[in-house]
Amino acid sequence: MTSITAAIGTKQKTDVIGLEEHREVCDFLYREARLADESRYAEWEALVEDDMTYWVPRGEGDYDMNKHVSITADNRSRLRTRIAQLMTGKRHAQLPVSPMRRIVSNIEIEHHAQGGYRVLSNFVLYELRRSSTGQIEVWPGRVEHHLRRRPDGSLGMFFKKVVLIHGDEAVPSLAFII
Repeated sequence: MTSITAAIGTKQKTDVIGLEEHREVCDFLYREARLADESRYAEWEALVEDDMTYWVPRGEGDYDMNKHVSITADNRSRLRTRIAQLMTGKRHAQLPVSPMRRIVSNIEIEHHAQGGYRVLSNFVLYELRRSSTGQIEVWPGRVEHHLRRRPDGSLGMFFKKVVLIHGDEAVPSLAFII
């Protein structure tokens, strides 16, 4: 075995995600998407860690949340406020609530440097804008989740970055959790 093959083999062995881990992480992503689609924000928020960062940069590129304009850049406190507003039922951009469904695919999972998992996936979200245009908005993009194990054994989300394909364009209001 050459040293290159040995190095590759070693890398693969230390970063292998087992089938159970893979299924658990995929189940988390599907549940997180379903809860957001169904506007079940209290249940969605229960998946979030106290040090959560929720970021929607203005598009694809090498952006820094602290230096560049973002569509959304929420720490845990701002995210809690956003969810509380959505749960009042008085968020005018969501009266009535937009029915939504998303498709999650191309899931790639690796171990995170700080423990847990770094997960990349593609998505397409369909939103029916009942409150304004009555039209269907299509939100395609890529998501990066960072998950870690909680003391009870479940997974919690401490980072979510949503990169919209059309994020550099004029984007309609995002009055929901994408």
